Order: sequence, then C-alpha cells, then structure tokens
Amino acid sequence: MAKIVFPLPDRDFDVTEVAVPWKLLTEAGHEIVFATERAGTQPACDPLLLSGVLFGQLGAAPEPKAFYAELCASPAFAATRAFGDLTVAEFDAVVLAGGHAPGMRPYLENEALFAFVRDFSGSGKVLGAICHGVLVAARAGALAGKKTTCLPKYMERSAYFLTAWKLGRYYRTYPAYVEDEVKAALTRPEDFVRGPRTLTSRGTRNDARAAFVVEDGSYVSARWPGDAYLFAQKIAARLVSDAALGRHQTPSLPIGRRAWARAAGEV
Repeated sequence: MAKIVFPLPDRDFDVTEVAVPWKLLTEAGHEIVFATERAGTQPACDPLLLSGVLFGQLGAAPEPKAFYAELCASPAFAATRAFGDLTVAEFDAVVLAGGHAPGMRPYLENEALFAFVRDFSGSGKVLGAICHGVLVAARAGALAGKKTTCLPKYMERSAYFLTAWKLGRYYRTYPAYVEDEVKAALTRPEDFVRGPRTLTSRGTRNDARAAFVVEDGSYVSARWPGDAYLFAQKIAARLVSDAALGRHQTPSLPIGRRAWARAAGEV
C-alpha cells in the first residue's frame, strides 16, 4: 500500500479536509505520515469548526468531527516529521489540506514545504490539494500547465460578508482571494475550473452529487470541505491505478517557484 504525507500547520487547519481523507485513506490500507514545521509538534484544528463558527453553525459535520477525535488518538498524529526533512523518494502521495484561520499562515508561507512540493510535483506521483491547500501548490510553482480548482472567490466572499460583523477577517486569510492568487500561478486562464455554484450542499461518503473535484494526471484538487469525501476517494482511486500499472511517470525537472507575494499582498 501507499505511504502518504499530510503536511499541516501547527494549528487552525480545517477539520473535514484533514480528518476525512485521513479516515478514508487509512481504511484503504495506506500509511499516513504527518508533517509540521518542527518535528514532534502535534497539530490542532481550527477549534471554531468543532464548536460552530457562528451561533453553532458553519462548523464541521458530526461524522468528520468523529473522525477527528479518532485522528487525535492516533500515534502517527503526534509523531510528526519536519517539512525540511521530507524526501520525494519515500512517499507515494502528498495531501495538502486547507483552512482559513490565522494559524494557517506559517504553513501557507513555508519555504521548506514549497521546496518539497515543488520537487514532488515533478515526480509523477499523486499530489492532492483542497481549498487553501491549493495555495501551497501555487506558491511552490507546482501548477504550471495543470488544470485546478480551489476555494472559489464567491464562497470566500460570502463567508466573509456573513461573519465579518462578529469575527472580523476570520474568513479572509490574505487580502487577495485564494482564487485570484491561484489563477495568477497558472499557465493559462482556462486552466482554472470553478465548478458548479454551491454554498451549503456537501458531498458525503455515499453521495457525491454535491461534490466537485478536478483531476489532471496525477494531480487532484478540490474546492472546500464539501468535496472532502470525493477528494479522498479520487486520491485512493489514483493510487490503486498507479499500483496496478506498476509505474510512475518519469520525473521532470523541478519548476521554478512563481512570485506569489505579489498576489498575496502582504506575505
């Protein structure tokens, strides 16, 4: 089975975008390794997603929260690797999860993580990114020539306008919208795929009608927590396909990192 690494911030990642892929990929028999900026740091999710962001609403659903409780009890979750110690050769897949609270920024701005993702993207192995996790791939220069989705601007804007009176800029991680920065990192404007418009409907383990994922070769991307089940299932399917074929693509030369600070505005 495959060995998969989940790089994470020390705090504030999205519950669903981490716990659901972890659960489904673990059930499929894969080995999951976690990585943080410093080895041995046990990461923690955005606590508002457990209690409810606003009046008990907008948080994670009960099943992902139950998965997260299991994850926190997992020995692997405390035995994190350092971003700078990861090597392409030891992993079959990388999963870049998202989140929008302030604790995400050290992860979204980490040069050691960018270097690893940049090199991994040229290996032909499976790279998955969801929501703000797509920013890591964009800032690493891993999206040139790739089709991708990410957190759509209308979702980010809607969440911000709905909650700003109470939570300030909680839903605005950077001055630039995620969609705008991701688009700036792409080779062609048409390589960005927004997906169907949705604000509340979410995919589940057994019903993917409300979910949306973009696949481009070994790269898999998704928009938000509502896509997490389908996102995990597509990664699992890609790993099975690679194993059946008994091959990975021939590694290509690493792509130079694009200047992302211009789009981010203040990083």
